[in-house]
Amino acid sequence: METKVRKRSAFEIIRGHLLSIVFFVVIFAFFIYGVNSAEKNSASESKNVLEESLHKAVVSCYALEGAYPSSVQYLEDHYGLTYDKDKYAIGYVAFADNIMPDMQIIDLSEEVPAE
Repeated sequence: METKVRKRSAFEIIRGHLLSIVFFVVIFAFFIYGVNSAEKNSASESKNVLEESLHKAVVSCYALEGAYPSSVQYLEDHYGLTYDKDKYAIGYVAFADNIMPDMQIIDLSEEVPAE
């Protein structure tokens, strides 16, 4: 007795596995969304840590020396402040020795919105 093997077209094969394909695509989309979300949270937390470190270094300098530091470079040299200069820029304006400087962290990796 001979068994007949029917050849199936590519469409029939895909249709037979459609549920598996859809399930895989949905799971993959959730995975990509989760990775992107974790990356954004990590970048935000990194910026917050830098802000706290900068503030602590400035306050420590004032407490120990009686004057606020004149530059970020002074904090790096004397108080161990380190940060990724390729990722962040620090805007630092010192008015006087007894007035807390104006400090701003600028994330260089963020895109500037077009106007």
